[in-house]
Amino acid sequence: MQSFTIARPNMTLDLLLFQAYGPAGQSLLEQALVLNPGLADLGPMIPLGATVTIPDRPAADPFRARPVVSLFG
Repeated sequence: MQSFTIARPNMTLDLLLFQAYGPAGQSLLEQALVLNPGLADLGPMIPLGATVTIPDRPAADPFRARPVVSLFG
């Protein structure tokens, strides 16, 4: 788990997770809300100076399809 102190205005939890983990951060929203009780009560924008804890990076999915590169067209 990592803790961040919000230093930018208009920061949302979705944006914080996206900046930390890229598109994989979307799957961590519910876990992040559990780690930060009362955060949802503050509204969509996290107040400046608030400390937010986010979960660890999700494990890579070994069964995810990978793009295929063809050398012959």
